[in-house]
Order: sequence, then structure tokens, then C-alpha cells
Amino acid sequence: MRRRTWPWATLPTVLAVALAVLLSGCTGTGGGRDTPSGGPGKSRWQPRPGLAWQWQLDGKVDATAADVPVYDIDGFENDAGDVARLHRAGRKVICYINVGAWEDYRPDKDAFPRTVLGGPNGWDGERWLDIRRVSVLRPIMERRFDMCRRKGFDAVEPDLMEGYNDDTGFPLTARDQLRYNRMIAEIAHERGLAVGLKNDLAQIPQLVGVFDFAVNEQCAEYGECARLKPFIEAGKAVFHVEYTEPNGRFCPESRKLGLSSMRKKWELGTWRRAC
Repeated sequence: MRRRTWPWATLPTVLAVALAVLLSGCTGTGGGRDTPSGGPGKSRWQPRPGLAWQWQLDGKVDATAADVPVYDIDGFENDAGDVARLHRAGRKVICYINVGAWEDYRPDKDAFPRTVLGGPNGWDGERWLDIRRVSVLRPIMERRFDMCRRKGFDAVEPDLMEGYNDDTGFPLTARDQLRYNRMIAEIAHERGLAVGLKNDLAQIPQLVGVFDFAVNEQCAEYGECARLKPFIEAGKAVFHVEYTEPNGRFCPESRKLGLSSMRKKWELGTWRRAC
């Protein structure tokens, strides 16, 4: 969970600012806009740059922990009632789902054949997935995203989308990752859900047009936040978190870039310190 592993044409800065202003006038609940999705009568949320957010993956959500328009919470550990309470408070809700690793503590763990399980990824009970096996993994991910939709989530945060840069136990390539990530976006859009690109900075130029927003960990610590500019210039939010950097060190650049930035503790509980 929640770790860092290692275009749409770029617009001039003036156009980017103008676009962001235009979108801010067309926002609905949760500070985004609704645009047509992959089915008649459906629409999906399009979060705009600068939205404040809360990220809580440790247990049941505390809906009173932060007065912000966007909550990102665990899709398995929270139910439709939790999502509905957040909606009643005027918030948009993102469903955290791991799409790149098997987790032995999830209720659908037995749906994954042993042949798609790779090496450990450094977190207890988790193993990398062979993302080349799309015919095997797609129906599993479809069921997970169906769960997010049934519970009423507005969007999905798919985690571990850059396994090709890690020692997974499989000879994964950048092309494998692009194919898989595009498939994940397609699954979300077919269900009327917005979807974020998690980390995977190297493939932003190829994927910014496919994803509705970005989620990033530690770009300031590694001096990489400018690589997220294509999302901001496309009028798409970048939800960003740092763990060890003090706010005074990364917030000035975050504000300049238009990122939605905060500092969190590693366990991703309720504590947050926003820019």
C-alpha cells in the first residue's frame, strides 16, 4: 500500500491559469466538474487543481477529521454508509484499491491464481502481480471497481502502477505497464468513475490524457514535482503528499505549481498538515 517506487499537448502557463479559472466556475460538489463518461446518462467527476483533500487508509474513515472537499479512503474497509455520510457533508470520495500487488488480507485474495503472484514488495502480506496477464487480472479488477461503484464512490485511486521499475519477479517492461494502466483507466471509466494515475511519473506524457487526476507521494523529497505539471496544465488535480519533508520546504513550490499538497504520517491515519 501507499508507497513510492520509482500529451495531451503542454499548454502555456497563461492558458493553464485561464482553464483553471474557467473550470472553477463550473464546479459541482467537491470542487470538480462532471463530464460525459462511458455510458448513456452517466457522468464522472473531474477534480480541478488546488482542491484540498484528506487521505486516510488506516481503518474506518473519520468523517470529521478534516473539513475538506475530497476524501480518499480504503475501498474494502469502508462501506456504502461511510461514503454516503461523506456525500451528505458535501464531499467527493475516492476509493483506494491496490491494482499492482496481491494482498493476503483482502476478502478476494483467493481469486488470484498463484501463477500471477510475484516476489514480495516490502509490505507484510503483499506480493507483486504479473500485470502482463491482463486476461486474468481484468475480471478481478472489474469486480473491485464494481464494489467501488456499488458503495457510491466518485473515483478510484489505483495503487502500485509502476511495477515495471521494481524487482517484481517478472520481466515487466514500460510497454506492459502502459497497457495495464490504460486498462485500469478504461475499467474505471466504463463504470462512470474518475481515476487517478498513482506516481508513475515517467509515463505521465503518455497517460495524462487517459487519467482524470494524479496522486503522488514524495515528489518534493526527490525533486520531481515539476514532472506533474502536465496534469495541472490540463486542468486536472494533483493530490500530493510528503512524509518526511517539513511543510516549509515543499509548500512554496506546491502552491506555485498548483498541487493539492499536505504532509502525512506513514500510517496514513487522520493526522494531516496541509500547505
